[in-house]
Amino acid sequence: MVPAPSPESNIAWCHEAVQGVSRTFALTVDILEEPMSSQICLGYLLCRVADTIEDAGHISPESQVDLLQTFDAALDPSSNGTMKEFRAAVDSWLPPSADRNADWSVVAQLPTLWATFTNQPESVQTAVVPLVREMVNGMSMFVERYADTGGLRINDRSELEQYCYYAAGTVGRLITNLLTRGSVSQKRPRKLYDTADEFGLLLQLVNVSKDVYDDYTEENNVYLPAEWLADEGIDQGDLLCPSNRKSAAKVVERTASHAETFLDDAQAYIEAMPLTHGNTIAAWSVPYLLSVGTIRELNARPEDALTESGVKISRREVLAVVEAASTAGRDAIAEIRATIAQKPYHQALE
Repeated sequence: MVPAPSPESNIAWCHEAVQGVSRTFALTVDILEEPMSSQICLGYLLCRVADTIEDAGHISPESQVDLLQTFDAALDPSSNGTMKEFRAAVDSWLPPSADRNADWSVVAQLPTLWATFTNQPESVQTAVVPLVREMVNGMSMFVERYADTGGLRINDRSELEQYCYYAAGTVGRLITNLLTRGSVSQKRPRKLYDTADEFGLLLQLVNVSKDVYDDYTEENNVYLPAEWLADEGIDQGDLLCPSNRKSAAKVVERTASHAETFLDDAQAYIEAMPLTHGNTIAAWSVPYLLSVGTIRELNARPEDALTESGVKISRREVLAVVEAASTAGRDAIAEIRATIAQKPYHQALE
């Protein structure tokens, strides 16, 4: 009989999996200390399962909703649903093993992920599960809302913020739940909960701005609001038409500018974080500062977000930001942010 994997090997697998599903979040997990590093890793991977189902263009909207509801039932401690039932339900939708990307590998290994997560202390499970369920139900609602279009079609700013809350604001609250367990002064949790949504909305709005091409071509989703595109005379279905590129780029800039309005609150969130349970300021200032750099690039070349080339910041800048964040305290975030907003950080150091 083959021995069951050890809890240590399962945790190691989860840390390896997060490297494949999100380069940016993997940086955060790597910079955190234990036990927070593993707790955030596990919580994020559970969220990623929902995100993978919601983005799956090869699954009909009706089946996506069924799968998300089955996942929610498995997460619900008052339900009889199980992760094995979800795994059986999703089995026919899994790509062949040889063709699975990192996201679908996580879905395929969900029973292992869940068993590893339920070995965590009860306080961790209580902090994480309600927010994962809120994300799952929010995504199910959006899939159902746009079932007839075969992909999401965001209408206006209000709906965009609602979607971004379910996709990332919930993660901000999940992080806050984990940070505020135990003996933390009441003033600090209030500040964190007041700004947690904005931290998540900033990161998700940056993703919406920079990933326009991939979201449309790979998932048939349009997150740039129809109302904003209509202001430029563009229908969402014609978003990537070369003749519309200059006009659509104005909407990319508008979305990036909206993301920019959340920078101050997101910075306040990081500055208020307690250093408990293995948390580090650097772990969260890295994605924050990278979002500042991405907004800078979006403002400089918004048309690239509408093409296969996309908008990215260079690996040299990423490494420079990680190094700076790892050695600087929370008081240095504002200064580093101001520098990155003007030019690539590695160039500013030369």
